[in-house]
Amino acid sequence: MNHLRPARRRTAHLLPPFALALALLAGGCTGGVRGTPGAAGLRDPYFPGLGNGGYDVTHYGLELDVDPAGNHLRGTATITARATQDLSAFHLDLAGLDVDGATVEGRPAAVNRAGKELTLRPAADAEDRLREGRTFTAVVRYSGSPETITDPDGSEEGWLRTADGAVALGEPAGSMAWFPGNHHPSDKAAYDIGITVPEGLAGISNGELVSRRTENGRTAYRWRTAEPMASYLATVAVGRFVTEESVTPDGIRLFTAVDPESASASEDVRARIPAVLKWSAGKFGPYPFSSAGAIVERTGDSAYALETQNRPVFPGPPDTALLVHELAHQWFGNSVTLTTWRDMWLNEGFATYAEWLWAADHEDVPVRESFEAAYESDANWAFPPADPPTAAELSEPPVYGRGAMVVHRVRLAMDDDRAFFALVRGWTKAQRHANASTEDFTAYVEEETGRDLTELWDAWLYGRSRPPLEG
Repeated sequence: MNHLRPARRRTAHLLPPFALALALLAGGCTGGVRGTPGAAGLRDPYFPGLGNGGYDVTHYGLELDVDPAGNHLRGTATITARATQDLSAFHLDLAGLDVDGATVEGRPAAVNRAGKELTLRPAADAEDRLREGRTFTAVVRYSGSPETITDPDGSEEGWLRTADGAVALGEPAGSMAWFPGNHHPSDKAAYDIGITVPEGLAGISNGELVSRRTENGRTAYRWRTAEPMASYLATVAVGRFVTEESVTPDGIRLFTAVDPESASASEDVRARIPAVLKWSAGKFGPYPFSSAGAIVERTGDSAYALETQNRPVFPGPPDTALLVHELAHQWFGNSVTLTTWRDMWLNEGFATYAEWLWAADHEDVPVRESFEAAYESDANWAFPPADPPTAAELSEPPVYGRGAMVVHRVRLAMDDDRAFFALVRGWTKAQRHANASTEDFTAYVEEETGRDLTELWDAWLYGRSRPPLEG
């Protein structure tokens, strides 16, 4: 993500002590079904109610019918998941929209709604499919006017209306505004998304375009994301886009969608996408997905760029630095995804460092110069990057600028550029399409370098005061 400020393994679900009690209250008991309700939230340090326990989603099938003029959405979500405990009920995160009905394993399920928590209680004869280790399918039909969600930092996400449509932005919790799911980044899944819109508009999403068909004044787009994706990286953009499709020399399928008002001003930067991908692969390892591109909205449609998987969303024509930042996230954040929101500096620190590397290679600005500018900025020292005080600070400068300083301090400590970039490529390979924490990263660096870097972590990653520049 970039809020237009200075550059912005699957894990077991950890349950808060009160989670079981909350789930019991919400889910109740289901006659004949052995097991207990899954928890209503995971133990994320900043968003404890986000996500749900008792299952891992493997696939979302979303069918969306969008009426932009009336700001109305009718959807069907088919959720395939694996039970991680014997379940009598389970939760989904969903904000605002009305639930028209639900089934589990093809049988009608009881539905309970409490705020943003949707509880499904399956019929007794679905018992076998909801035992630990078994795969089950839930279908939720829903409709209504999707809402905009205000982040703790005051920015807006969720379903944002635009001049001719809408754009869905999900970090950290906005995706619950347009589909029900397990909306915590620790639960990644594959996606098939169908979007039906009025003829003349486009429905853009993640992954690869499978089909596009117009019938009776409506156009249906179908998108497929085979690689695992955290739900906050899913997007839908509806509008009068100019679209382009091509393939890079490395075989990556490109799909770009640009609002006509931003087409001319963004043309040169969009043309750099293949070059930026090739350069990034040289630094960070092979591109982790089969497709790439961009969605460029008109200025003002949103207040920030977001690294939505495969094709980042830009709020108007981006500059090259912002393009580099958001494409770097395809490695850092999208393929290697944070375990909890406390680990956000891993996403933003590496993406900001990618900007420094690009400036060194293409603009004659040495990385040391970028590092020292960040070091001199008081804003980067408001708190440690690995320990933001509250959720409202997750997109503040220390997560970006000081996060990038941590990466550079590792490089300086190694004192060997070839070894450093081999370390980075090894990290993206080892954690490809997985979840990783700050502790995973520091342990990996120490194991690969054979060095105890406690002093580096204490000073630059966790320290609350500005350490000496040298030493």
